[in-house]
Amino acid sequence: MTDDISGYALAAGRGDHAAAAAFVRATQQDVRRFLTHLPGVREVDDLVQETYLRAWRALPSFAGRSTARTWLLAIARRVAVDQVRAATCRPRTANLSDWQTAAESTPAGVRAGVDEQVVLRGMLDGLAPERREAFVATQLLGLSYVEAAQVCDVPVGTIRSRVARAREDLVAAMRSADRPADRPGAAG
Repeated sequence: MTDDISGYALAAGRGDHAAAAAFVRATQQDVRRFLTHLPGVREVDDLVQETYLRAWRALPSFAGRSTARTWLLAIARRVAVDQVRAATCRPRTANLSDWQTAAESTPAGVRAGVDEQVVLRGMLDGLAPERREAFVATQLLGLSYVEAAQVCDVPVGTIRSRVARAREDLVAAMRSADRPADRPGAAG
C-alpha cells in the first residue's frame, strides 16, 4: 500500500501531469524546510528548483521501494551536497586589510572573469521568476523545451515564449550596463 505522495510520484512517473502537480504541492514545503536547515546551504530557492528538476527526470524510475517523500529528500540532500562542493571549489574571500593592493595584484583577466560572472548573476536574478526558471532550465541546465515544459507544468510554447523574453530582458540589461551614463562616476 502506498501513501498519497508515493501514489502521486508513481503516477507522475507514468506521465500524469495532474499527479506531478499534486506531488510538488504535497512535498514543496518539506523540501524547502529540509534544505533551509542543512549546513552550508545558500540560495534555497535555487536548490529547491534543482531538487525538483532532478526528481522530475528520475520519476519514471521511481519504483516505490521507499516513500516518495524519503526519495525526494534524498535527492534534495544530494543537491545540497553538490552545492556545498561547488562552493568549496570557488575562490574564497580573504580578510585583507589592504584589499586594494591585493586586487591590483590579481591578473586583469581573472578580475574581468569574476566581474562578468557577478554581473551575469545579477542580470539573471533580475529576470521575472517564471522567465528565469525557463531560461535556467533550458539554457543553463540544458533541458529541452519539452523537458522544461514538463518541469514547469506549462505548455512548450509558454517555455519558448519565456525563454525568448528572458533573452530580450538580458540583452536590454547588458545594453544598459554598457552605457557610460549608467556607470557610477561617469559624466552625464
